[in-house]
Amino acid sequence: MEVLNLGILAHVDAGKTSLTERLLYAAGVIDAVGSVDDGSTQTDSLALERQRGITIKSAVAAFRIGELNVNLIDTPGHPDFIAEVERALSMLDGAVLVISAVEGVQAQTRILMRTLQRLRIPTLIFVNKLDRSGAQYDGVLRQIAARLTPAIVPMGEAVDLGTPEAAFKPIVQDDTLLDVLAEHDDDLLQRYVDGAPLALPDVLARQTRQAAVHPVYFGSAITGAGTDALTDGIRDLLPRAGTADTPLDGTVFKVERGPAGEKIAYVRLFSGTASVRDRVRYGDTEGKITALETYGATLTAGQIGKLWGLPDIRIGDTISDLRNKTVTQRRIVSAKFAPPTLETVVTPRRLSDRGNLQVALTQLAEQDPLINLRQDDLRQETSVSLYGEVQKEVIETTLATEYGIAVDFRETTTICIERIAGAGEAVEFNKKDANPFLATVGLRVEPAPLDAGVTFELEVELGSMPYAFIKAVEETVRETLQQGLHGWQIPDAHVVMTHSGYSARQSHAHAVFDKSMSSTAGDFRFLTPLVLMTALQQAGTTVHEPLHRFRLEIPTDTTRAVLATLARLRAIPQVPALAAETSTLEGEIPAAAVYQLEQQLPALTRGEGVLESSFERYQTVTGRPPNRPRTDHDPLNRRDYLLHVQRRV
Repeated sequence: MEVLNLGILAHVDAGKTSLTERLLYAAGVIDAVGSVDDGSTQTDSLALERQRGITIKSAVAAFRIGELNVNLIDTPGHPDFIAEVERALSMLDGAVLVISAVEGVQAQTRILMRTLQRLRIPTLIFVNKLDRSGAQYDGVLRQIAARLTPAIVPMGEAVDLGTPEAAFKPIVQDDTLLDVLAEHDDDLLQRYVDGAPLALPDVLARQTRQAAVHPVYFGSAITGAGTDALTDGIRDLLPRAGTADTPLDGTVFKVERGPAGEKIAYVRLFSGTASVRDRVRYGDTEGKITALETYGATLTAGQIGKLWGLPDIRIGDTISDLRNKTVTQRRIVSAKFAPPTLETVVTPRRLSDRGNLQVALTQLAEQDPLINLRQDDLRQETSVSLYGEVQKEVIETTLATEYGIAVDFRETTTICIERIAGAGEAVEFNKKDANPFLATVGLRVEPAPLDAGVTFELEVELGSMPYAFIKAVEETVRETLQQGLHGWQIPDAHVVMTHSGYSARQSHAHAVFDKSMSSTAGDFRFLTPLVLMTALQQAGTTVHEPLHRFRLEIPTDTTRAVLATLARLRAIPQVPALAAETSTLEGEIPAAAVYQLEQQLPALTRGEGVLESSFERYQTVTGRPPNRPRTDHDPLNRRDYLLHVQRRV
């Protein structure tokens, strides 16, 4: 049986969840169409999703169109959850992009379409809300051609717009179809000139599957108008899942927790089969599948399924056969996903919930690896990274409903990073007056190329001391670089161990190990931060703040006011692309100012301005660099650090 993994994407409130409900209802999967307003939809399971009418987490449902099995992935539409969108897209064979017939093409619509085009995912366009007052047909088609792509094929005509009787008549004009298809097929144009048979439906299907053209349907998910034609398009125009009989190979694109706290992994299988009681390899470990949810008892190539029984599973892990050692780890989360640039402190309203809050946040971070936690043991606080302010509501609601923990948030701050400015070196020798630890550690720090990460190299002989001590130094170096001289992470650094030494194991006459005379791994873990920070102070670091790339579409007569606001927000705009009615501004803006721009834009542009922004790069902070409170025992303050680690406080 053939399989299609289909994604539904849209700007907020365009109606994609309603369309999902309609497709499931038409296929007989559910008995009634759920309502977003009533909170009765199949795929919006989080309380905040039902409350706000937006989709936050990727949900998976399934239905059939004849002999075709469709795994329907209802992806988020809010900009704060673009990471969820991209993870889901990496699993898709085809997509439906939903646009409102009333609001037309919106900011997030353009972002989603560009992502679909970049990944070359075959896409149908469904213009929803045809029954709503103010619905347009020609106007929306012009917007799609101008703002998304000119390679569109209207698959019919809309009648009785803005009324409950609004309908879609699936009639495609051959002349219109030929004009679009011939743009991408010289052979088709030659056959037309020669008077040969054209087989336009077959050419349309082929070009749609190549993501070269995009059929456009109109309708209403609420009344069901046009959804039958869309279903036919899904069946006839989109590609089937690629399958192979080679050994088991699948990728985890979502992880959630069940009622008993067990992990449930959503897996797209690219080859092979998986069944209950199969032992599989995932990540760096292996386990046995205890339960599986999909069509039938076996998960086959091309399908999406839910697996139980793999307690250490993480998003991005590859599922493979124990005998298959050739499958490489396929990581979904990679450099193409922008890092979160905001951070906030989460505190429980009840002090008794402090421990439970840490466990709950850790589980939320497991479900989304782009959420980073930073634990401050000194102040007993936890910071969580964010993409936007809406994520605060998501975290708050999830903690309250699923864990029974009420929380508060502090003011959102920007996440900066530090980069090493030059080279620095330091060493502390064993049994010297200033060094209270039985260890010798010498380190040299140097700048590293962008995105090179932290590298650790030995200039001492590997056998100069036990490997466990060298490993303790390396691990502590990586941990210490999470907080540089100003408290920010140093993501790229080259660290060389230049000196090493230890006190050999000593025992009393009765063969009892004497820790006071013998080096332990703890000596190296305690000494390394002091040496590393001394070397960093010699090298120096600079603080860098995140910059977003922005694109603004604004009424031309508001350009001067918008440019003045951008200047106040420290944005760096390029030369405006001025037009008679609507002009475009592009450039870079500090991440800390994006939210302010979003708040001010409606008043500046009479509500007509559209802003798109995404992380671009880091830029050196001018003036006095910002400091972040340290969460360690502050090796920059030697006296207090030694008091803490030697437990004298």
